[in-house]
Amino acid sequence: MDKDTKIYIAGHRGLVGSAIWKNLESKGYTNLIGRTHEELDLMDGGKVKAFFDAEWPEIVVVAAAYVGGIKANNTYRADFIFRNLGIQQNVIGESFRHGVKKLLFLGSTCIYPRDAHQPIAETELLQGPLEYTNEPYAIAKIAGLKLCESFNLQYGTNYMAVMPTNLYGPGDNFDLETSHVLPAMLRKMHLAKALMENNWAVIREDLDRRAIHGVTGTAGENEILYLFKKQGILPDALELWGTGKPIREFLWSEDMADASVFVLENIDFKDTYQEGETEIRNCHINIGSGVETTIAQLAQLIAEKVGYKGEIRFNPNLPDGTMRKLTNVSKLHSLGWKHTVELDAGIERLYAWYLNS
Repeated sequence: MDKDTKIYIAGHRGLVGSAIWKNLESKGYTNLIGRTHEELDLMDGGKVKAFFDAEWPEIVVVAAAYVGGIKANNTYRADFIFRNLGIQQNVIGESFRHGVKKLLFLGSTCIYPRDAHQPIAETELLQGPLEYTNEPYAIAKIAGLKLCESFNLQYGTNYMAVMPTNLYGPGDNFDLETSHVLPAMLRKMHLAKALMENNWAVIREDLDRRAIHGVTGTAGENEILYLFKKQGILPDALELWGTGKPIREFLWSEDMADASVFVLENIDFKDTYQEGETEIRNCHINIGSGVETTIAQLAQLIAEKVGYKGEIRFNPNLPDGTMRKLTNVSKLHSLGWKHTVELDAGIERLYAWYLNS
């Protein structure tokens, strides 16, 4: 890619999209295009077509998606499949119709079967049933990667699909209803620590920055305490979902951005399979750290970084999700990229960002 190549990043304000934008800028790319949801609704096919007609980008990054944690995925099942299929269909479809030279589609490792062999290699795709709680979202992402793969095989396009593990980092979503496990846990620890210390100034400041169910820092103490109790934030303890036994892998979002740009600059579709194969499939690339931790260990690590000293309780009556999900990143390593930020340092960085954002 030339430094003045026109690159459209769909979802440039999101966790990964913003990090990709920043990474490209740091490497000297000067012709980046982004649109907010208010400026361009990616579910509106007519508006997406009009945007492509006006801009004609040469490279497209599909980082836009409707995302959330286990509770949101299980509650808003129709939204997760309908919205993501719409976004993908419109952006990838117009990319094809407008002759985009290269496209990068960002999926998720939730595409893999619930009981996939660990660590999960790309070949595990479609080898068994999905985890129920995120099945609609996973099906949408599988459709996206297969759309890219199928365009490549039929029309000779160069559409890459990467499947990141659980991401966290600057610009993360800390809404306790829709966020993923790490940012949600970090915020709950922050609020639980303030409640244990009876530090209402910190609590009110936090709620003014990010209201919960419309409750801001101006609410009365009883209303806030009732809200906190529903979230498992108690004066002497913090209650978290599940057993704490599930094992997860986490990747710093800026590492994910660096991997994405590495793929854009160095890897083509032809590099993802062996020449002469009669059935070309599983050409997507896992992106992760290859390092795993239990949810209970994660909770203890976050508590240490936040300074929370109260009791941490797990509620086994609430779902765990997939019990283990570790990606096999040997394909990515063989192509020449490896992560740099370890979980301990990443959580410390994220908490500092949260306090100052």
